[in-house]
Amino acid sequence: MPDLQPLNDAVLHGDWKLAKTITEQALAAHVEPLTLLNDHLVPAMNEVGKRFECNQFFVPELLLAARAMKASLELLRPLLAARGTEPIGRAVVGTVKGDLHDVGKNLVASLLEGGGFEVIDLGVNVPPEKFIAAVREKKAQIVGLSALLTTTMPSMRLTIEAFKAAGLRDQVKILIGGAPVTQRFADEIGADGYGENAPSAVNLARKCLGLAVT
Repeated sequence: MPDLQPLNDAVLHGDWKLAKTITEQALAAHVEPLTLLNDHLVPAMNEVGKRFECNQFFVPELLLAARAMKASLELLRPLLAARGTEPIGRAVVGTVKGDLHDVGKNLVASLLEGGGFEVIDLGVNVPPEKFIAAVREKKAQIVGLSALLTTTMPSMRLTIEAFKAAGLRDQVKILIGGAPVTQRFADEIGADGYGENAPSAVNLARKCLGLAVT
Protein backbone atom coordinates (compact mmCIF):
# COMPACT_ATOMS: atom_id res chain seq x y z
CA MET A 1 0.00 0.00 0.00
CA PRO A 2 1.37 3.46 -0.86
CA ASP A 3 2.27 5.92 1.88
CA LEU A 4 -0.88 7.97 2.40
CA GLN A 5 0.33 10.33 5.11
CA PRO A 6 0.73 13.01 2.40
CA LEU A 7 -3.07 12.93 1.98
CA ASN A 8 -3.52 13.88 5.63
CA ASP A 9 -0.91 16.62 5.18
CA ALA A 10 -2.56 17.92 2.01
CA VAL A 11 -5.85 18.39 3.87
CA LEU A 12 -4.15 20.05 6.83
CA HIS A 13 -2.31 22.43 4.51
CA GLY A 14 -5.43 23.12 2.44
CA ASP A 15 -3.85 21.88 -0.81
CA TRP A 16 -6.88 20.64 -2.75
CA LYS A 17 -4.96 19.85 -5.93
CA LEU A 18 -2.52 17.61 -4.07
CA ALA A 19 -5.33 15.96 -2.10
CA LYS A 20 -7.12 15.13 -5.33
CA THR A 21 -3.95 13.80 -7.00
CA ILE A 22 -3.04 11.57 -4.05
CA THR A 23 -6.58 10.22 -3.91
CA GLU A 24 -6.51 9.42 -7.62
CA GLN A 25 -3.17 7.65 -7.24
CA ALA A 26 -4.37 5.70 -4.21
CA LEU A 27 -7.50 4.54 -6.01
CA ALA A 28 -5.40 3.51 -9.01
CA ALA A 29 -3.29 1.45 -6.58
CA HIS A 30 -6.50 -0.28 -5.41
CA VAL A 31 -6.65 1.34 -1.98
CA GLU A 32 -10.17 0.94 -0.61
CA PRO A 33 -12.23 4.17 -0.65
CA LEU A 34 -13.38 3.51 2.92
CA THR A 35 -9.75 3.28 4.03
CA LEU A 36 -9.03 6.68 2.51
CA LEU A 37 -12.08 8.14 4.25
CA ASN A 38 -11.78 6.60 7.70
CA ASP A 39 -8.01 6.39 8.05
CA HIS A 40 -7.01 9.67 6.42
CA LEU A 41 -9.71 12.23 5.60
CA VAL A 42 -11.65 11.91 8.84
CA PRO A 43 -8.53 12.02 11.08
CA ALA A 44 -7.20 14.98 9.10
CA MET A 45 -10.41 16.94 9.55
CA ASN A 46 -10.48 16.00 13.23
CA GLU A 47 -7.01 17.50 13.55
CA VAL A 48 -8.18 20.62 11.73
CA GLY A 49 -10.97 21.00 14.27
CA LYS A 50 -8.58 20.57 17.20
CA ARG A 51 -6.19 23.17 15.80
CA PHE A 52 -9.07 25.59 15.34
CA GLU A 53 -10.17 25.15 18.94
CA CYS A 54 -6.59 25.73 20.10
CA ASN A 55 -6.37 28.94 18.03
CA GLN A 56 -3.70 27.44 15.78
CA PHE A 57 -6.11 27.53 12.83
CA PHE A 58 -8.63 30.23 11.96
CA VAL A 59 -11.56 30.45 9.54
CA PRO A 60 -9.37 30.80 6.39
CA GLU A 61 -7.47 27.62 7.29
CA LEU A 62 -10.74 25.83 8.00
CA LEU A 63 -12.11 26.82 4.61
CA LEU A 64 -8.97 25.69 2.78
CA ALA A 65 -8.87 22.36 4.61
CA ALA A 66 -12.55 21.78 3.89
CA ARG A 67 -11.98 22.46 0.19
CA ALA A 68 -9.09 19.99 0.08
CA MET A 69 -11.15 17.35 1.86
CA LYS A 70 -14.06 17.84 -0.55
CA ALA A 71 -11.78 17.51 -3.58
CA SER A 72 -10.81 14.07 -2.33
CA LEU A 73 -14.31 13.14 -1.19
CA GLU A 74 -15.80 13.94 -4.60
CA LEU A 75 -13.77 11.04 -5.99
CA LEU A 76 -14.70 8.71 -3.15
CA ARG A 77 -18.40 9.42 -2.80
CA PRO A 78 -19.64 7.58 -5.92
CA LEU A 79 -17.41 4.61 -5.14
CA LEU A 80 -18.67 4.41 -1.58
CA ALA A 81 -22.26 4.65 -2.80
CA ALA A 82 -21.67 1.88 -5.35
CA ARG A 83 -20.37 -0.37 -2.56
CA GLY A 84 -23.40 0.36 -0.44
CA THR A 85 -21.32 2.01 2.28
CA GLU A 86 -23.62 3.76 4.71
CA PRO A 87 -22.68 7.12 6.25
CA ILE A 88 -22.50 7.33 10.03
CA GLY A 89 -25.55 9.60 9.90
CA ARG A 90 -27.54 11.98 7.71
CA ALA A 91 -27.76 15.68 8.45
CA VAL A 92 -29.91 18.38 6.86
CA VAL A 93 -28.34 21.82 7.23
CA GLY A 94 -29.38 25.30 6.17
CA THR A 95 -29.48 28.97 7.09
CA VAL A 96 -32.96 29.79 8.35
CA LYS A 97 -35.60 31.85 6.57
CA GLY A 98 -34.74 35.54 6.20
CA ASP A 99 -30.98 35.02 6.54
CA LEU A 100 -28.65 34.93 3.52
CA HIS A 101 -25.35 34.27 5.31
CA ASP A 102 -23.68 30.98 4.49
CA VAL A 103 -20.02 30.91 5.57
CA GLY A 104 -20.69 29.31 8.96
CA LYS A 105 -23.25 26.93 7.52
CA ASN A 106 -20.84 25.91 4.76
CA LEU A 107 -18.11 25.19 7.29
CA VAL A 108 -20.41 23.02 9.37
CA ALA A 109 -21.58 21.15 6.27
CA SER A 110 -18.01 20.51 5.12
CA LEU A 111 -16.80 19.35 8.52
CA LEU A 112 -19.80 17.07 8.97
CA GLU A 113 -19.14 15.55 5.57
CA GLY A 114 -15.47 15.15 6.42
CA GLY A 115 -16.57 13.42 9.62
CA GLY A 116 -18.45 10.72 7.75
CA PHE A 117 -21.96 12.21 7.62
CA GLU A 118 -24.10 12.45 4.52
CA VAL A 119 -25.02 16.14 4.34
CA ILE A 120 -28.06 17.60 2.62
CA ASP A 121 -27.27 21.30 2.32
CA LEU A 122 -30.43 23.33 1.70
CA GLY A 123 -28.58 26.63 1.31
CA VAL A 124 -29.79 29.93 2.73
CA ASN A 125 -33.17 31.54 3.47
CA VAL A 126 -34.66 28.10 4.14
CA PRO A 127 -38.30 28.01 5.32
CA PRO A 128 -39.39 25.40 7.89
CA GLU A 129 -41.33 23.33 5.37
CA LYS A 130 -38.19 22.81 3.29
CA PHE A 131 -36.32 21.41 6.30
CA ILE A 132 -39.26 19.11 7.02
CA ALA A 133 -39.48 17.88 3.43
CA ALA A 134 -35.75 17.10 3.36
CA VAL A 135 -35.93 15.13 6.60
CA ARG A 136 -38.83 13.10 5.30
CA GLU A 137 -37.18 12.42 1.96
CA LYS A 138 -33.68 11.62 3.21
CA LYS A 139 -34.64 10.16 6.60
CA ALA A 140 -32.12 12.44 8.28
CA GLN A 141 -31.45 12.17 12.00
CA ILE A 142 -29.80 15.58 12.44
CA VAL A 143 -31.05 19.06 11.50
CA GLY A 144 -28.61 21.96 11.66
CA LEU A 145 -30.04 25.49 11.75
CA SER A 146 -27.78 28.50 11.22
CA ALA A 147 -28.47 32.21 11.76
CA LEU A 148 -26.12 35.17 11.74
CA LEU A 149 -28.65 37.90 12.46
CA THR A 150 -30.55 38.46 15.69
CA THR A 151 -33.57 39.34 13.54
CA THR A 152 -33.62 35.84 12.01
CA MET A 153 -33.12 33.88 15.22
CA PRO A 154 -36.92 33.63 15.72
CA SER A 155 -36.99 31.55 12.53
CA MET A 156 -35.18 28.85 14.49
CA ARG A 157 -38.01 28.72 17.00
CA LEU A 158 -40.58 28.63 14.20
CA THR A 159 -38.73 25.76 12.51
CA ILE A 160 -38.70 23.71 15.70
CA GLU A 161 -42.41 24.40 16.20
CA ALA A 162 -43.05 23.32 12.61
CA PHE A 163 -41.32 19.99 13.28
CA LYS A 164 -43.58 19.51 16.29
CA ALA A 165 -46.68 20.29 14.23
CA ALA A 166 -45.55 17.83 11.56
CA GLY A 167 -45.13 15.07 14.13
CA LEU A 168 -41.41 14.75 13.39
CA ARG A 169 -39.86 16.43 16.40
CA ASP A 170 -39.05 13.17 18.20
CA GLN A 171 -37.41 11.71 15.09
CA VAL A 172 -34.61 14.28 14.73
CA LYS A 173 -32.04 16.10 16.80
CA ILE A 174 -32.11 19.83 16.04
CA LEU A 175 -28.84 21.69 16.52
CA ILE A 176 -28.45 25.43 16.19
CA GLY A 177 -25.54 27.83 15.81
CA GLY A 178 -24.39 31.20 14.54
CA ALA A 179 -22.72 34.33 15.86
CA PRO A 180 -25.66 35.68 17.93
CA VAL A 181 -26.89 32.27 19.11
CA THR A 182 -26.27 31.08 22.68
CA GLN A 183 -26.83 27.98 24.75
CA ARG A 184 -29.50 29.89 26.67
CA PHE A 185 -31.40 30.60 23.47
CA ALA A 186 -31.08 26.95 22.43
CA ASP A 187 -32.62 25.92 25.74
CA GLU A 188 -35.41 28.49 25.41
CA ILE A 189 -36.56 27.27 21.99
CA GLY A 190 -36.18 23.57 22.74
CA ALA A 191 -33.21 22.79 20.51
CA ASP A 192 -31.27 19.62 21.23
CA GLY A 193 -27.91 21.35 21.16
CA TYR A 194 -25.87 24.44 20.42
CA GLY A 195 -22.52 24.55 18.66
CA GLU A 196 -20.24 27.45 19.46
CA ASN A 197 -18.24 26.85 16.27
CA ALA A 198 -18.11 24.51 13.29
CA PRO A 199 -15.78 21.87 14.80
CA SER A 200 -17.87 21.64 17.95
CA ALA A 201 -20.95 21.04 15.80
CA VAL A 202 -19.44 17.82 14.46
CA ASN A 203 -18.85 16.37 17.92
CA LEU A 204 -22.30 17.52 18.97
CA ALA A 205 -23.87 15.67 16.04
CA ARG A 206 -21.88 12.53 16.86
CA LYS A 207 -22.95 12.73 20.49
CA CYS A 208 -26.61 13.08 19.49
CA LEU A 209 -26.35 9.80 17.59
CA GLY A 210 -24.61 8.04 20.45
CA LEU A 211 -21.26 7.96 18.65
CA ALA A 212 -17.87 8.54 20.23
CA VAL A 213 -16.64 12.13 20.01
CA THR A 214 -13.19 12.87 18.66
